[in-house]
Amino acid sequence: MKKVIIFYASYGGGHLSAGRSIKETIESNYKDVDVKLVDCMEYVNKVVNKVTTTAYSEMAKKAPRTWGRVYWKSQTGPLAHISTTSNKVLSIKLNKLLKDFKPDLIISTHPFGSQMCAYLKKLGKLDSKIATVMTDYAPHDQWLVLSDYVDYFFVSHEGMKKQLNSKGIANSKIFATGIPLSNRFLQNYDKLKTLESFGLQPDRKTILFFGGGEFGLGKSQTFKVFKSLVQCHQNIQVVAISGKNAKMKENFENLVEDLDKHDFVKVLSYTDKVPELMSISDLVVTKPGGLTTTESLASGLPIVVINPIPGQEEENATYLEQNKVAIWIRKNDDVEKILGDLFSNPVKMKRMKIRARLLSKKNSTKDICEILLG
Repeated sequence: MKKVIIFYASYGGGHLSAGRSIKETIESNYKDVDVKLVDCMEYVNKVVNKVTTTAYSEMAKKAPRTWGRVYWKSQTGPLAHISTTSNKVLSIKLNKLLKDFKPDLIISTHPFGSQMCAYLKKLGKLDSKIATVMTDYAPHDQWLVLSDYVDYFFVSHEGMKKQLNSKGIANSKIFATGIPLSNRFLQNYDKLKTLESFGLQPDRKTILFFGGGEFGLGKSQTFKVFKSLVQCHQNIQVVAISGKNAKMKENFENLVEDLDKHDFVKVLSYTDKVPELMSISDLVVTKPGGLTTTESLASGLPIVVINPIPGQEEENATYLEQNKVAIWIRKNDDVEKILGDLFSNPVKMKRMKIRARLLSKKNSTKDICEILLG
């Protein structure tokens, strides 16, 4: 029996979701594989994990521009050196798990997992194959540390493949499969039944609005965009997901109450029905995290980008904007005009949908697993 271990880290939810999708696909399609999913940072040091993940969350929420500077400076110089050195030290603990489990293949959806395993391989303490799965639309140099000891790099698009080539990574190691995606986005849903289950009308355009955000970033801008949608005179209806942000949910509900828009706006705190909701939507408004971006493209949805975290999310937003599948609403933009122009231009919306489907890689998870285990 082949043994596979998947490492992720809890700096944002996308790394876990990518790892979970790979695990589910392996378990469903490969009967002779024993697979584990492990938070590598939680395993090597609970205290370090808690401090660093909390610091990331707080900085992204309260000082996003500072986080952006950290993101860029961690590619080279002292911060990059500190990060790489720390992972070398922490790899000693990870080695115990690897010795006990003896994996044939290690898949990492976070650069720290790849770094620790590559360092152990360099020391001759590990002979497993290592696969790095990048979860954004632009590479960061932390993904590429000790790349000579990594056997596979999975990236979101062909442009990233060229970028990795320019960093000296062999073309034979790089696969532009796309970011791992839940199999639920491959299913077909009954549109009328889904609309009915959410109390939505079949004769209106449906806008899916992710308003909570993992860190509640850009609250005033989020509410401004939401208000413009609610007040829009076009033939639309809105499903707003506030996530863990209870205050934002309250603000949304108060506005809907004040404007008497209950029939056309549904506010949800949390839902596990995102694939179903995307299947009935015509447009998504969201922060451009790697996972949500991938899900939106796979669903053929044009994207209105709001509140990207400086660093990786701004790079994602740039990629989407350049490929004409998204409109990025910046801080001082006229939100009402931008949305009004978009909703009144069905030809533009249709072209954005076509481009989204052309960019999407719906079979990404299956393709990754086939390359590694087929």
